[in-house]
Amino acid sequence: MPPVHAGQDRARSLAPSDARLQLATVRRQFTQRAARIGAHQALLREVERRLIERLEPIRIDPRRIIDAGCGAGAARAPLQRRFAQATWVGVDLSEAMLGRDPGTAGWLARLRSAATATAPAWRICADAAALPLADGAADLVYSNLMLHWHPAPQALLAEWRRVLRADGLLLFSCFGPDTQKELRAACALALPQARPLPFADMHDVGDALVASGFSSPVLDTETIALTYASPRALLAEMRALGGNPRRDRPQALPLSRQCRALLAALEARRDGEGRIGVTIEVVYGHAWRAAVAARSGAESRIALDSVRERLQRR
Repeated sequence: MPPVHAGQDRARSLAPSDARLQLATVRRQFTQRAARIGAHQALLREVERRLIERLEPIRIDPRRIIDAGCGAGAARAPLQRRFAQATWVGVDLSEAMLGRDPGTAGWLARLRSAATATAPAWRICADAAALPLADGAADLVYSNLMLHWHPAPQALLAEWRRVLRADGLLLFSCFGPDTQKELRAACALALPQARPLPFADMHDVGDALVASGFSSPVLDTETIALTYASPRALLAEMRALGGNPRRDRPQALPLSRQCRALLAALEARRDGEGRIGVTIEVVYGHAWRAAVAARSGAESRIALDSVRERLQRR
């Protein structure tokens, strides 16, 4: 089943779960999809472009960038064009995804990548929540549409904070709860036994960032409307873009009548132009690694000498 959001799971969307079992499922699903995702990259590349654009007003000159959930490494070229001296370190859970050719975007993209990727680059097959890197090893952690796949996102954020130097930047995107709402509605009618993957609300993500020791988080959302010529085309793309690593998802394939019911429910959603639409909600965020983790209480302490100095300058 493609990933869709279950509203009742929203409050638990950032809670840790059985990472071992689900992480293995995530790896297996993306390994299986590595060969077919090449034809379904339009959404990934568009969100990537919009995410990197958000670096424009931010003053940062990173020397090492960690690209968490890098896939085939398509973001390497645009990131190293912006930061020519930065070492790019791509991390992905699936060795098959790391081995894919990022040039599937076309010959022009391959030419630009070859012309601009002069700085060092490394690829690591690892869990992004258990990176084989030293504390403070990176100046920028970048992650495009990966956070929602991880079974222990709170641990993931804590790990990203660990590998960032003081005042290092985290820049990421993930799916929001309105993602695939049309598909979710169709599944509710045709596949009531489905256990869809939940996506986190923007405010929950912001709270998780603060709880993990990040400071000054800035988050916003936008929706992207995708349209398809047929229900099968829609389902093929949604399936190629991910999976469902929930432990309690149905293990058996849906019945033939349920598949027909799902196709009919999607068919009924054609618009005036004969297209079938799907909403994608994208959460964009950035935050800084605070030098010291924020205190959980409301109490704060100020050195008396610093107060005197401020008063004397007035």
